[in-house]
Amino acid sequence: MEIDLQQILEGCKKNDRRSQKELYKLFYSAAMGVCLRFTQNRDDAVMVMNDGFYKVFTKLDSYDPKYPFVAWLKRIMTNTAIDFYRSSLRFQTVELSSVEQEEVHWNLENLQYEDLMKMIESLSPAYRTVFLLHVVEGYSHEEIAEMLQISVGTSKSNLSKARSKLVEKTSPKLDDYEGIR
Repeated sequence: MEIDLQQILEGCKKNDRRSQKELYKLFYSAAMGVCLRFTQNRDDAVMVMNDGFYKVFTKLDSYDPKYPFVAWLKRIMTNTAIDFYRSSLRFQTVELSSVEQEEVHWNLENLQYEDLMKMIESLSPAYRTVFLLHVVEGYSHEEIAEMLQISVGTSKSNLSKARSKLVEKTSPKLDDYEGIR
């Protein structure tokens, strides 16, 4: 049975519950993947995803069928995650007037995708959000600063600190070499 996305979208525009359920099932994995990257736990990810799907259902008229639907949906999920981040700021960021742009060499040769995602998830919300927006989503520091309502310097600082923390997690510790002499 071939799925007709346009037919499902038309049903969603008419608030047809069956079409909404079908759209949710079709794009659950893609949406949850985005939300899990931006949140600290699964419960928050589910909450962000459900808010995102609500926006999808209420803003379907703004979707342009010339572009892939999944890209539009992921953008909504990303923006919803950013809104969630802003509303739940439980930390303070330190603004640095000048951020050194250092070259970071990553030792990721033997690192699995799941391990990398766990390391990213272990970052503080501020570091993780800026890292994901810049490295994964491709936003500039100016765009990130505007979205998160922080300064460009804070965005650069958070990215630098996120990279340093990730490098620290991938580098062998001195204790690992204690028995070797």
